[in-house]
Amino acid sequence: MLRWLCALLVGAVLSGFTFLLVTGQYIKDGPVVVMLSAAHGLHLGDLFVVTGWAVAMLAVVRLTVTTR
Repeated sequence: MLRWLCALLVGAVLSGFTFLLVTGQYIKDGPVVVMLSAAHGLHLGDLFVVTGWAVAMLAVVRLTVTTR
């Protein structure tokens, strides 16, 4: 039970930081890959962040599901 609570906490923190990174503006965002609206889009740097988030979430699930 404690392992699942820790996994949920780590997942929430990872998701929160990912949200902040994707919605923020940085000097080296990279080119826009997908336009979401006239003023918003998905940059090349955002794809790197989302890929890292997905790998980290898979690692959390893997650590949580495996038995000792």
